[in-house]
Amino acid sequence: MTNNPTSKQLNLADIQGLIVRGYNMNVVRYFVLCVNDATKAKEFIGDLVNGESLKITSAEQWNIKPSHCLNIGFTFEGLKALDLRDDVNEAFKHRNYEAFRKSAIAQAPGIGDTGENDPKNWKNGLDKQDKAHILLFLLAEDHDTLSQKSVELRDKFEKQEIQELGYFDGAKLLDQDGKPSDMIHFGYRDGIAQPRVEGFPAKDGIPDDGQPVIPAHEFVLIHTTKPPYAPYKVPQPLILGENGSFAAFRVLEQNVVAFEKFLQDHKKDIDPETLAAKMCGRWRNGVPLDLSPEKDQLEPPVTYAQFNSFDYQDDPDGLKCPIGSHIRRNNPRNTLKVEADINLRRLIRRGIPYGPPYNPQSSDPQSADEERGLLGLFICASLGQQFEFVMKEWVNSGSFAGLGDNVKDPLLGANNPQDSKFDIPLSPPSADKSLQIKGFERFIITRGGAYCFLPSITALKYMTEIPPS
Repeated sequence: MTNNPTSKQLNLADIQGLIVRGYNMNVVRYFVLCVNDATKAKEFIGDLVNGESLKITSAEQWNIKPSHCLNIGFTFEGLKALDLRDDVNEAFKHRNYEAFRKSAIAQAPGIGDTGENDPKNWKNGLDKQDKAHILLFLLAEDHDTLSQKSVELRDKFEKQEIQELGYFDGAKLLDQDGKPSDMIHFGYRDGIAQPRVEGFPAKDGIPDDGQPVIPAHEFVLIHTTKPPYAPYKVPQPLILGENGSFAAFRVLEQNVVAFEKFLQDHKKDIDPETLAAKMCGRWRNGVPLDLSPEKDQLEPPVTYAQFNSFDYQDDPDGLKCPIGSHIRRNNPRNTLKVEADINLRRLIRRGIPYGPPYNPQSSDPQSADEERGLLGLFICASLGQQFEFVMKEWVNSGSFAGLGDNVKDPLLGANNPQDSKFDIPLSPPSADKSLQIKGFERFIITRGGAYCFLPSITALKYMTEIPPS
């Protein structure tokens, strides 16, 4: 681990746990809440900070894994609804917080949420910018625990006049043996390339993957008094802002039927599984193309420990992993010339599938039409400089690595079938030695979004103690 003065010793007991660890829970329920009475809402927050059966989970290490975890985030409108003595506009006036202040709805066009993805089509309360105040994240080991804790929470909602606008349920998909897996509806293994963060506990049993260690201040708001300074100013007062983070919550429908049809429609040009791998940058089992470009496994096998242990140093032309592939766009590693800039744009991702698994052999014609997708949290210290930058400049921009107009992320990009394209270089590289796939539609549709602030435990306590202004 590198020694960076801006990433001082982290107070894990003061940081919300979901920022530091993914919990590895099997089911989730994310509530969208509206504050109707500021005083009672503060009582509600205080109960969650100081509770026993229901308590906000910190990042402090545990000896025994709990049956459930609970975390909380506030939109900018939500912080204002709490009627804090401090001027919320003043606290978040810095340009770093512009996206947070404006909201996910206002920022939607800039990151490609238009047409069917437009916020007017969002659901479960996320289409109401003035009312979606709190996001409450409940994660549990099993459905019984999730149901039990949901009943307890809803009892609190009623007593403290918290209005439930809606909720989103998610659950890990089961593998062939009926065990929870890391797969998503598109059939890919997910959650592999998380950043290694200075001061965060290492994953148990996962060796060093050789990737750069990212300073904690890229994800947690840290106050520094001497150089080198943390890049993002902490909201004032410090008791409110320090040890907090920001998160973009995204409800991303995955059109599996259209995706699988697209792969089959191009099978005359390229094997469907190879095309799926080229679009993603990994085979569906998670093996990266950089380590195994021709097939989804090698002999000896690529181990899980190696799944993130690679870069693109020996693949500048994208012969193994296309430069425009999903994982190469979202984490370019050394694809781009300014590597330092790459490490400033990383995101901590927390994702879990929602909706029923897709079964192409199902006799029920409606099963293919059921909505399924991913509930995602993208955690960072700056929504504008990290999350929105990635979406605008890497996912949806044709200028990424000089790829050209209308060349966007083949999986996540705001693609238009009329002009979308994706180049798969062939060996040896030359202008006429590439396979160009055209006609991409949007395989992922945004069904909801919110920008929220994840305060520290200290900040949550502070918020409950502030009398109405």
